[in-house]
Amino acid sequence: MLQKTEFRAMGCRIFAAVDSPSPPDPLEQLPCWFDGWEDHLSRFRPDSELNRINRANGVPVQVSPVFADVLEHAIAAEALSDGLVTPVLLDALVSAGYDRSFNLIPDNSFGAQPAQIGFIPRLAEIDWDPTTSTLWLPPDVHLDFGGVAKGWAADQAAKRLSAFGAALVDGQGDIAVTAPCSDGSPWQIGVANPFEPDENILLLNIEKGGVATSGRDHRTWLRNGIPAHHIIDPRTGLPAETDVLTATAIASSVMQAEAVAKTLLILGSENALFWLESHPEFAALLVLEDGQVQTSENLETYL
Repeated sequence: MLQKTEFRAMGCRIFAAVDSPSPPDPLEQLPCWFDGWEDHLSRFRPDSELNRINRANGVPVQVSPVFADVLEHAIAAEALSDGLVTPVLLDALVSAGYDRSFNLIPDNSFGAQPAQIGFIPRLAEIDWDPTTSTLWLPPDVHLDFGGVAKGWAADQAAKRLSAFGAALVDGQGDIAVTAPCSDGSPWQIGVANPFEPDENILLLNIEKGGVATSGRDHRTWLRNGIPAHHIIDPRTGLPAETDVLTATAIASSVMQAEAVAKTLLILGSENALFWLESHPEFAALLVLEDGQVQTSENLETYL
């Protein structure tokens, strides 16, 4: 029997389910877990660990185990995406108008147009010592974990819940699955139609791993009358110009799926399909601006 809970955290709806005969106590603790993780990882909490590190102004800082683990996953995402998914884009996000929690961004924000930076910032610019958990950021480099924190939290929560049965945790599109249901059946996960959000394009059958969707159909606003969104292309420092409206990826973990989905969206459909051909360990579905749906050849494994 599925035991379920739903609440808001990290600026989105969180849904969790455990295949257990009775509701485990940790289901009630989930909001507290997420609240604690936000104290480390949120850039919208002034006294979060992330913001304290961003304000360190070139001074080495010893970080918490939570921060260290998320940073390691961010480093892996940057390597997988060849720099297209990186946490060193805080200043570009703020410049694009994403300078506060999304629900507080006005429909049309004003200010200087973000400047095209013309290079790819890399985590190689930082000094990270995993043996001592010591991080040094140059004064002009600031981190944002928006591309990994939510998936990491979903993964952590699902692992904790798995002690009581197969678990699924969904951070509004970033989904961690620990095992098939007790009857051996997979979890069914719908891929939403961005043009008709109440409808699914298809249902995925997922036994274990991660699913993530990256899109520019929801978090959008106008910057001096020009459409903007939160997916930054680090090659320009601007919101990505792409024909992909949403990208959904399946991987062995939700953190990998997050990185893959964002990579595909930034690349655009033609280059995304080439990228997938060289990474057959991932499956994906793209919804383009014109309504076309493109899929990797191996997606049928999950249908």
